[in-house]
Amino acid sequence: MKKSTIWIIAAVMGISFLTLLYLQMRYLEEVIKMRKEQFDESVMRSLYRAARNLEMDETQRNLEAELRHRNSSATTQNKAKGASDTLPSAFELRTLTTRPSSIPKGLIANNYNISDKKKDTRAQIKKMYLYQKTLLNDVIYSILYQTSDKPLQNRVNFMVLDRYLKAELRNNGIELGYHFSVTTSDGRELYRCSDYEMKGEEYTYRQVLYPNDPPAQMGIINIHFPEMQKYIFTSVRFMIPAIIFTVVLLIIFIFTIFTIFRQRRLSEIKNDFINNMTHEFKTPISTISLAAQMLNDPSVNKSEAMFRHISGIINDETKRLRFQVEKVLQMSMFDKNAATFKRKEVNLNALITDVVTTFRLKVESSGGTITTDLQTTEEPIIFVDEMHFTNVIFNLLDNAVKYKNPDKDLQLEVMTANTGKGKVTITIADNGIGIKKENLKKVFDKFYRVHTGNRHDVKGFGLGLAYVKSVITNLRGTIHADSEIGKGTKFIITLPTIKS
Repeated sequence: MKKSTIWIIAAVMGISFLTLLYLQMRYLEEVIKMRKEQFDESVMRSLYRAARNLEMDETQRNLEAELRHRNSSATTQNKAKGASDTLPSAFELRTLTTRPSSIPKGLIANNYNISDKKKDTRAQIKKMYLYQKTLLNDVIYSILYQTSDKPLQNRVNFMVLDRYLKAELRNNGIELGYHFSVTTSDGRELYRCSDYEMKGEEYTYRQVLYPNDPPAQMGIINIHFPEMQKYIFTSVRFMIPAIIFTVVLLIIFIFTIFTIFRQRRLSEIKNDFINNMTHEFKTPISTISLAAQMLNDPSVNKSEAMFRHISGIINDETKRLRFQVEKVLQMSMFDKNAATFKRKEVNLNALITDVVTTFRLKVESSGGTITTDLQTTEEPIIFVDEMHFTNVIFNLLDNAVKYKNPDKDLQLEVMTANTGKGKVTITIADNGIGIKKENLKKVFDKFYRVHTGNRHDVKGFGLGLAYVKSVITNLRGTIHADSEIGKGTKFIITLPTIKS
C-alpha cells in the first residue's frame, strides 16, 4: 500500500474518531448542564414551598389566636347587653328554620304567625353572616397586612423548617444530604444546622422568608449540598463507558497506524538489506567463481605465482564473505542475548595505537590522514572484550572512510581523555559529509542506513553502528554522535576504567 494512501486513511479515521469523541463530550456537557438546571429548579421549588409552609403555619396560628380573642370579646359584650340584643344561638336558628310540624307546641301557642317567624329568622341569619364575614375580614387584614413585631428567631421554628426542607426536597426527587443556615437580610446568622460543613458552599441556594414583610423583618434560608457535583455526575455515568470505549478505540487506532508505518518501514529496511546483501555477496562470489574458472581453464598458464595469486584472491574473498555473515550472526546473537564476552584488562592507549597503525594504510590509500591525541595522564586500563572492542573502533573508522566528503581530503582523529569520574572517553572525529539531525538519532538502529533503496555507492548492511551500540552497552558504556552537514561527525564513547 502506498504511503499516501495510508496517510489518507489515517487522516479520515482520525478525524472521524476525534469528531465522535467531541460530539460525545459535548453531549455529556449538555446532559450535565441540563441535570444541573433541573436540580437548581427542584431545589428552588423546594425552598419556596418550605418557606411558604412556614409562613402558612404562622398565619394559621395568628388567625386562630385572633379568632379566639374576637370571640371572647364578643361573648363578653353580649353578656353585658342582655339576651334581647344578642343574636340567636345556632340551636335556635336550626329550630326556627325547621318544618312547622317540628316546631314545639309552646311556640305555636304564642300569637306569632308562622310565615312572619320565618322572615324574622332569615333576617337574623343574614345579620349573623354579615357579622361573621366582617369579623373574618378584619382578622385576615390584621394578620396578612400588618407586619409582625416579633424577632425573626422567635417567629421561625428551625426544627420545623428542617423537616419542611427535607420533605419538599424528597417530593421533588432530591434525596441528598444538605446543610442550611438562616440569616437576616443584613447578613447576621441566626441559625446553623448542627452538622454544618463548608464543603459545597460555592453552590449555595437562597430563599427569602416572609417576603411581604419590610426588609428589616425578612429572613433568608441558605442551603448547599456537599455532594451535589458527585450526585449530578452520577446521574450521567451511563455516558462514561461510551467515552472510555471511544478513547480506547482511538488509542488502538493510533497504535494500529503506528504499527502499519513501522511494518512498512521494516519492509523497506528488509528490502534494502536484501538488496545490499545481494550486492555484497555477489561481488566476492563472482570473484571466487572467476578464479575457479581460471584454475579450470587449460589455456591459462598454471605457474606457481599464478596459483598463489588466484588462491590469495579466493582466500581474501572468502574472508570477506565470512566477515559479512559473521556480522549478521553477531547481531542475531545480541538480539537473543546470547553473545558471550571474554573480558580482560586492556590498555586503551595501546589498543588505539595498534588499530590506528593497522588502519592507516587504508586511510592514506584514499588520500586521507589519521592522527591520534591520547590526552590521558596515565595509561587507562579498561575491562573489555578485546576482539569486540577492536571491531568497534574498526567499524567507526571504516564508516569515516565510507562517508568521506568527495571534495575534501579525509582527516581522521582519534582522541582519548579522562573525565575525572573513573571513566574515559574515546572520540573519533572526521571531516566527512556529516549526518542530518533527523537521521542522527536513527544511525544506531539495526539495518538503518542514511542512503536507502537500491544504491550501492556506500556498501554495507546497516549493521555496523547497531553492532557498535550493542557492544558498548554490554560493556556498561555509552556512545553518542554529534554531526553537522558538510563539516563532519564525531562519535564519543564513554567507558569505565579500572585505573587511570
